[in-house]
Amino acid sequence: MGWWPWPGLAGIIGAVAVAAFVVLENHRRKAQDAVLLDVGLFQVPTFTWGNITALMVAVGEFALVFVLPLYLINALGLSTIATGLVLAAMAAGAFLSGALARHLAAWIGASGTVLLGLGLEVFGVLQLTAEQAPDRPLWLIVVALVIYGVGLGLASAQLTSLVLKDVPVEQSGQGSATQSTVRQLGSALGAAMAGAMLSAGMAFNSRDLTGTTAQLADAARSSAGSAIPAMRGQGVPGQVLDPVVAAFASGTRWALVSAIVALVIGFLAAFMVSKSSRGDVQN
Repeated sequence: MGWWPWPGLAGIIGAVAVAAFVVLENHRRKAQDAVLLDVGLFQVPTFTWGNITALMVAVGEFALVFVLPLYLINALGLSTIATGLVLAAMAAGAFLSGALARHLAAWIGASGTVLLGLGLEVFGVLQLTAEQAPDRPLWLIVVALVIYGVGLGLASAQLTSLVLKDVPVEQSGQGSATQSTVRQLGSALGAAMAGAMLSAGMAFNSRDLTGTTAQLADAARSSAGSAIPAMRGQGVPGQVLDPVVAAFASGTRWALVSAIVALVIGFLAAFMVSKSSRGDVQN
């Protein structure tokens, strides 16, 4: 990398590009030319808050699906097939609740359904965070994933209705495409955030290790935990390996806490959608 701070430079270039895009699109909109995205849509409160909700749901989801398989395989020693079966609990919960979301929305509204879903997501990830220790029963992780999946199904099924609630019909295509783009952005941010928090958490929780254990912890951190199964296969003694696994579990908790923060922000944004909708009705 040399002396160039490439990540920071890339971030600056990205920010400048986004700002230039907004200025250009706003200029074209005022000139009544065709635009790729009508930035005036963000003056619609439900559209803005709804997209923030969609972003945070995606961040939380992909933070979870990035870090949890690493934990199950590397810390708990599960096979890839067993890990897939455990993660299927999340899919099962989402499948069941997704089918019921439409009926629930008819009762409590789209925003109420999303709020309920996000609440269950937060509860599920909180439960997962509490279970990040190698000696915890696996079935508790499965239960937490089912709860999270139920919440994810409820929230995701009604997010489009939430985002497009007050968008003019002729701009619904732009609105839907924006939501899809926001979700893709959230998926990338979620995985990046989880990876960064996993690494930072491992570094923090292995700072007092010394000797061979410290070297193994550094190898585990730089490989996102994938070096741990190899250490087991090489017969590394438990008293040396256990602190490394514990540090990895702590790093996983850091990543899950960051997912919780994202989901709480999403919950607050969904609440603002509900509040904006009530204000429109009263007006």
